Amino acid sequence: MALLDEFMQMFGGQASKSLASGLGIDKSAAAQIVPAVVPMILGGLKRQMETQGGAPRLDHILNKYGSDSVLDDITGAITNRSGQAADASLGGLLGDSGHQATGLIAQRFKLDPSVAAKIIPALAPLILGYLTRQKNTSSDGLGGIASMIDRDGDGSILDDVAGMLFQGSGSQTGGGGILGKLLGGLFGGRGQG
Repeated sequence: MALLDEFMQMFGGQASKSLASGLGIDKSAAAQIVPAVVPMILGGLKRQMETQGGAPRLDHILNKYGSDSVLDDITGAITNRSGQAADASLGGLLGDSGHQATGLIAQRFKLDPSVAAKIIPALAPLILGYLTRQKNTSSDGLGGIASMIDRDGDGSILDDVAGMLFQGSGSQTGGGGILGKLLGGLFGGRGQG
Protein backbone atom coordinates (compact mmCIF):
# COMPACT_ATOMS: atom_id res chain seq x y z
CA MET A 1 0.00 0.00 0.00
CA ALA A 2 2.01 2.93 -1.31
CA LEU A 3 0.14 5.72 0.47
CA LEU A 4 0.37 3.96 3.83
CA ASP A 5 4.07 3.23 3.39
CA GLU A 6 4.86 6.79 2.36
CA PHE A 7 2.83 8.33 5.18
CA MET A 8 4.45 6.05 7.78
CA GLN A 9 7.96 6.74 6.49
CA MET A 10 7.47 10.49 6.56
CA PHE A 11 5.17 11.07 9.53
CA GLY A 12 4.45 7.75 11.25
CA GLY A 13 7.02 8.10 14.01
CA GLN A 14 5.95 11.60 14.99
CA ALA A 15 2.27 10.70 14.73
CA SER A 16 2.73 7.66 16.98
CA LYS A 17 4.73 9.62 19.54
CA SER A 18 2.23 12.48 19.56
CA LEU A 19 -0.74 10.13 19.80
CA ALA A 20 0.83 8.40 22.80
CA SER A 21 1.57 11.65 24.63
CA GLY A 22 -1.62 13.43 23.62
CA LEU A 23 -3.97 10.64 24.67
CA GLY A 24 -1.85 9.06 27.37
CA ILE A 25 -1.54 5.65 25.76
CA ASP A 26 1.39 3.26 25.52
CA LYS A 27 3.95 4.14 22.83
CA SER A 28 4.07 0.61 21.44
CA ALA A 29 0.28 0.57 21.19
CA ALA A 30 0.29 3.90 19.35
CA ALA A 31 2.90 2.55 16.92
CA GLN A 32 0.52 -0.29 16.02
CA ILE A 33 -2.61 1.83 15.91
CA VAL A 34 -1.42 4.48 13.44
CA PRO A 35 -0.74 2.12 10.49
CA ALA A 36 -4.08 0.40 11.14
CA VAL A 37 -6.10 3.62 11.01
CA VAL A 38 -4.50 5.01 7.84
CA PRO A 39 -5.90 2.32 5.46
CA MET A 40 -9.26 2.62 7.16
CA ILE A 41 -9.51 6.30 6.27
CA LEU A 42 -8.25 5.59 2.74
CA GLY A 43 -10.99 2.97 2.44
CA GLY A 44 -13.57 5.52 3.57
CA LEU A 45 -12.35 7.99 0.96
CA LYS A 46 -12.50 5.33 -1.71
CA ARG A 47 -16.07 4.51 -0.76
CA GLN A 48 -16.96 8.20 -0.97
CA MET A 49 -15.41 8.34 -4.45
CA GLU A 50 -17.34 5.27 -5.57
CA THR A 51 -20.71 6.42 -4.26
CA GLN A 52 -20.54 10.22 -4.37
CA GLY A 53 -19.00 11.20 -7.69
CA GLY A 54 -15.42 10.06 -8.09
CA ALA A 55 -12.38 12.32 -7.96
CA PRO A 56 -14.42 15.55 -7.60
CA ARG A 57 -15.81 14.17 -4.32
CA LEU A 58 -12.29 13.54 -3.07
CA ASP A 59 -11.32 17.07 -4.10
CA HIS A 60 -14.27 18.47 -2.14
CA ILE A 61 -13.29 16.55 1.01
CA LEU A 62 -9.66 17.62 0.80
CA ASN A 63 -10.55 21.24 0.11
CA LYS A 64 -12.98 21.33 3.03
CA TYR A 65 -11.14 19.25 5.63
CA GLY A 66 -7.57 18.82 4.44
CA SER A 67 -4.81 21.27 5.30
CA ASP A 68 -1.18 20.31 4.91
CA SER A 69 -0.24 22.88 7.57
CA VAL A 70 -1.12 20.27 10.24
CA LEU A 71 1.95 18.31 9.13
CA ASP A 72 4.15 21.18 10.34
CA ASP A 73 2.90 20.69 13.93
CA ILE A 74 1.69 17.12 14.32
CA THR A 75 1.95 17.23 18.11
CA GLY A 76 -0.16 20.36 18.27
CA ALA A 77 -2.75 18.97 15.88
CA ILE A 78 -3.22 15.79 17.91
CA THR A 79 -3.18 17.61 21.24
CA ASN A 80 -5.87 20.02 20.03
CA ARG A 81 -8.04 17.13 18.85
CA SER A 82 -7.59 15.15 22.07
CA GLY A 83 -9.54 17.75 24.00
CA GLN A 84 -12.50 17.87 21.64
CA ALA A 85 -15.63 15.76 21.41
CA ALA A 86 -14.88 12.66 19.36
CA ASP A 87 -16.77 11.49 16.29
CA ALA A 88 -15.26 8.18 15.22
CA SER A 89 -17.47 8.10 12.11
CA LEU A 90 -15.76 11.30 10.90
CA GLY A 91 -19.06 12.91 9.99
CA GLY A 92 -20.19 9.91 7.97
CA LEU A 93 -16.93 9.28 6.10
CA LEU A 94 -16.50 5.99 7.93
CA GLY A 95 -20.05 5.47 9.18
CA ASP A 96 -20.63 2.66 11.66
CA SER A 97 -17.28 1.16 10.70
CA GLY A 98 -15.55 3.98 12.58
CA HIS A 99 -17.36 3.16 15.80
CA GLN A 100 -16.79 -0.57 15.37
CA ALA A 101 -13.09 -0.05 14.68
CA THR A 102 -12.86 2.11 17.78
CA GLY A 103 -14.30 -0.80 19.72
CA LEU A 104 -11.70 -3.15 18.25
CA ILE A 105 -8.89 -0.77 19.17
CA ALA A 106 -10.19 -0.39 22.74
CA GLN A 107 -10.41 -4.17 23.14
CA ARG A 108 -7.04 -4.91 21.59
CA PHE A 109 -5.11 -2.39 23.67
CA LYS A 110 -7.34 -2.36 26.78
CA LEU A 111 -8.10 1.33 26.39
CA ASP A 112 -10.91 3.28 27.96
CA PRO A 113 -13.60 3.61 25.24
CA SER A 114 -13.64 7.40 25.66
CA VAL A 115 -9.90 7.50 24.90
CA ALA A 116 -10.15 5.07 21.99
CA ALA A 117 -12.94 7.19 20.48
CA LYS A 118 -10.51 10.09 20.06
CA ILE A 119 -7.91 8.16 18.07
CA ILE A 120 -9.48 8.19 14.60
CA PRO A 121 -10.55 11.87 14.78
CA ALA A 122 -7.05 12.79 16.00
CA LEU A 123 -5.30 11.04 13.11
CA ALA A 124 -7.72 11.90 10.30
CA PRO A 125 -6.52 15.52 9.83
CA LEU A 126 -2.94 14.27 9.42
CA ILE A 127 -3.93 11.83 6.71
CA LEU A 128 -6.12 14.36 4.90
CA GLY A 129 -3.33 16.90 5.24
CA TYR A 130 -0.85 14.45 3.76
CA LEU A 131 -3.14 13.74 0.81
CA THR A 132 -3.65 17.48 0.31
CA ARG A 133 0.11 18.03 0.22
CA GLN A 134 0.51 15.17 -2.25
CA LYS A 135 -2.23 16.62 -4.44
CA ASN A 136 -0.61 20.05 -4.41
CA THR A 137 2.94 18.89 -5.08
CA SER A 138 2.46 15.85 -7.33
CA SER A 139 2.79 16.28 -11.07
CA ASP A 140 -0.36 14.17 -11.42
CA GLY A 141 -2.29 16.32 -8.94
CA LEU A 142 -5.73 15.15 -7.90
CA GLY A 143 -5.84 12.41 -10.52
CA GLY A 144 -2.72 10.78 -9.14
CA ILE A 145 -4.02 10.82 -5.57
CA ALA A 146 -7.42 9.51 -6.64
CA SER A 147 -5.86 6.63 -8.54
CA MET A 148 -3.61 5.74 -5.61
CA ILE A 149 -6.57 5.70 -3.23
CA ASP A 150 -8.54 3.63 -5.71
CA ARG A 151 -5.69 1.12 -5.81
CA ASP A 152 -4.77 1.16 -2.11
CA GLY A 153 -8.13 1.49 -0.39
CA ASP A 154 -9.94 -1.78 -0.98
CA GLY A 155 -13.00 -0.67 0.94
CA SER A 156 -13.03 -3.59 3.40
CA ILE A 157 -12.45 -1.09 6.19
CA LEU A 158 -12.89 -3.30 9.21
CA ASP A 159 -10.98 -6.23 7.76
CA ASP A 160 -8.06 -3.87 7.13
CA VAL A 161 -8.08 -2.68 10.72
CA ALA A 162 -8.57 -6.16 12.16
CA GLY A 163 -5.80 -7.57 10.00
CA MET A 164 -3.35 -4.90 11.11
CA LEU A 165 -4.21 -5.01 14.81
CA PHE A 166 -4.49 -8.75 15.24
CA GLN A 167 -1.61 -10.04 13.15
CA GLY A 168 -0.78 -13.57 14.07
CA SER A 169 -4.31 -14.49 15.12
CA GLY A 170 -5.00 -16.11 11.77
CA SER A 171 -4.66 -15.12 8.14
CA GLN A 172 -7.18 -12.85 6.50
CA THR A 173 -9.22 -14.79 3.99
CA GLY A 174 -11.32 -11.97 2.61
CA GLY A 175 -15.03 -11.39 3.10
CA GLY A 176 -15.80 -12.00 6.77
CA GLY A 177 -12.36 -13.58 7.20
CA ILE A 178 -10.41 -12.58 10.24
CA LEU A 179 -13.03 -10.04 11.25
CA GLY A 180 -15.75 -12.62 11.70
CA LYS A 181 -13.52 -14.73 13.95
CA LEU A 182 -12.39 -11.62 15.77
CA LEU A 183 -15.83 -10.30 16.53
CA GLY A 184 -16.93 -13.75 17.55
CA GLY A 185 -14.10 -13.93 20.05
CA LEU A 186 -14.54 -10.42 21.37
CA PHE A 187 -18.29 -10.36 21.66
CA GLY A 188 -19.18 -13.88 22.72
CA GLY A 189 -19.84 -15.44 19.34
CA ARG A 190 -22.14 -12.72 18.06
CA GLY A 191 -19.77 -11.68 15.26
CA GLN A 192 -20.85 -12.29 11.69
CA GLY A 193 -18.38 -14.15 9.53
